[in-house]
Amino acid sequence: MKIAIVGKGGVGKTTLSAAIARRFADLGRSVVAVDADPDGNLALALGVPQDQIPEPIADMRDLVLERTEAKDEGAGLMFKLNPRVDDLPDRFSVDVAGVRLLVLGTVEMGGKGCMCPEGAVLKALMQHLFLRVPDDVILDMEAGLEHMGRASATGVDAMITVVEPGMRSVQTANRIQQLARDIGIQRTFVVANKIREEHQCDVLRQALGDQTVIGTLPYCTELVSADLEGRPVDPKDPHLAEAIGQIGDVLQKVVGDSQAAGK
Repeated sequence: MKIAIVGKGGVGKTTLSAAIARRFADLGRSVVAVDADPDGNLALALGVPQDQIPEPIADMRDLVLERTEAKDEGAGLMFKLNPRVDDLPDRFSVDVAGVRLLVLGTVEMGGKGCMCPEGAVLKALMQHLFLRVPDDVILDMEAGLEHMGRASATGVDAMITVVEPGMRSVQTANRIQQLARDIGIQRTFVVANKIREEHQCDVLRQALGDQTVIGTLPYCTELVSADLEGRPVDPKDPHLAEAIGQIGDVLQKVVGDSQAAGK
């Protein structure tokens, strides 16, 4: 399964990304977690030691120039738009608790984004992860879908937007749903996070209209403390376990069953 997780800053998408990745790994599935958020902290959420965090692919200037056959000087650079990337996930990922972490780094790209060597490498790498890698891929993204062009989006099985109680979060979710449809992603879901009272879920569902909420995560001081202290997300934490289990089950049923049916 190829799952992209998005949402405005601070809603908890990195927490959800790490929890789902760990959940699938605990079930014996092969999982690649991809940090594609410029402000991402997926390594921290997964428990990767500071000195083992992978270098972002976009920052590997020599590698980018080699693969794209570009020159590191002058204007109007000529470079390959389909560089070789199949070896990058194994070479530049780190394994933690059965999850392989890969960090993309920051570059403006997408359907109408940057035409640059770094963008070409990241776009090709996204296509490879979604279309060629047989593992589950959990992608922790920023809200704007800058890493997604039409070509890479064709491999995404589902996109989850994380929202919190508040209309700004809902507005972001509605915009993301439209952007996802524009680039060809048909399965879009929502997870509500930081829920303190049931009526908050009711308000969010009404504001989200036809979007499907597949799970809710309670507001948890333990998760806040873990984030503050730099401790990793534990999907077996009693505050998370049931909710993450339900979300994982929905994804396996909706996505897994449709894959088996060839849809």
